[in-house]
Amino acid sequence: MSGDVSIAYQVMDGGPLDMVLVPGVISHVEAFHEPPGYTDFLRRLSAFARVITFDKRGQGLSDRVVGAPSLETRMDDVRAVMDAVGSRRTVLMGWSEGAAMSTLFAATYPDRISHLILIGGFAKWPAADAAVRAQRNDAIVKSWGSGAAVKQARSPDRPVSEESMALFGRIERLSASPGSRRAFATLNDEIDVTSILGAIRIPALVLHRTGDAVVDVELGRELAGLIPGARMIEYPEPYHAPWVGNSEAILGDIEEFVTGQRDRAAGDLDRILATVLFTDIAGSTERAVQLGDQRWRALLDRHDRLARQMVEQHRGALVKSTGDGVLATFDGPGRAVRCALAFAAAAADIGVPLRAGLHTGEIEKRGRDIGGVAVHTAARVMAESQPGEVLVSRVVTDLVAGAGLKFAGRGSHELKGLPGKWDLFAASA
Repeated sequence: MSGDVSIAYQVMDGGPLDMVLVPGVISHVEAFHEPPGYTDFLRRLSAFARVITFDKRGQGLSDRVVGAPSLETRMDDVRAVMDAVGSRRTVLMGWSEGAAMSTLFAATYPDRISHLILIGGFAKWPAADAAVRAQRNDAIVKSWGSGAAVKQARSPDRPVSEESMALFGRIERLSASPGSRRAFATLNDEIDVTSILGAIRIPALVLHRTGDAVVDVELGRELAGLIPGARMIEYPEPYHAPWVGNSEAILGDIEEFVTGQRDRAAGDLDRILATVLFTDIAGSTERAVQLGDQRWRALLDRHDRLARQMVEQHRGALVKSTGDGVLATFDGPGRAVRCALAFAAAAADIGVPLRAGLHTGEIEKRGRDIGGVAVHTAARVMAESQPGEVLVSRVVTDLVAGAGLKFAGRGSHELKGLPGKWDLFAASA
């Protein structure tokens, strides 16, 4: 409770430090875990800190209020959350819109903040006359809930899928009503914390992507320049959300700033045992020429939807699309094999012959991507498979004994770049 208002918060236990994340204009402590990258970002922070997230009043799961709360009121909410979780002193990280309030909190309560981190933030929104501001805010409200804003926050050379827009639209709707979003936009036009930045006396780190299309990097440079002793790091990427793109570079700089060490716990945290699945469409080039660009694109879209559906049904994690295939991981080899079989069958129904390869081993989590010998091995196993075939390594067959799956030997193979010979097996239900 902050006064008579309920503030929703979430804690991810981890390292000895406390870290409070102040969100931007879109916030929902539960739904934010649905898009890829966010949960991994928090887990990486939890290697060295107890991570505390919350929804501002008027947003997400916190009580809805009329209008937008002042910066002073938002500070009360941060303090209430810290008191609720027993945090006497914390690292304060403000992202996007949350950066301005974070600077005010740090200047007002220096005894409760050990470090200040500002990501993609601003001290004052660029000046514009009333008519321009009203027109801009009308456009924001008109598209609110559609997910269209995600296009602005993503790389222009990386198209946004319909599924991503639908998911982002849902998060927008859960985050705030159109009227509430207008109130926050109007308040942001009036925010100006430039006069208090000189009073900040705690270590400050300002991080910004040079291609940020939501908050221009010049605003971040202005912010850093007004905070005494602040260090600024720029990243040559076109993203706004810190968990999108090369998040590991940002995470490493954050860890070094607050602990004095880099990747102190990342090695152990980011190496896990998993079953890796690689698939691709057999004869994709010939099929693309046969169908033409438009029909081939439509078929790939159906393939991608099937992949996402099958991986989710079998409790896997879809790492990425490889153009005409996918890379996914599973915490259980049996589920991985069943997913591959189901995906191959469903793809065949729409006229897409799949090849699939699986291997179980230790992988390294690298932001949203994965690496390690196990990943290369799964790719090499897939390269040996025939259209419609699901091939697995001996490690997989050994681990799923008694799971009701059937395997037929496909002989020993030399896998490119890997030592020795590998026994491969074709899976069937």
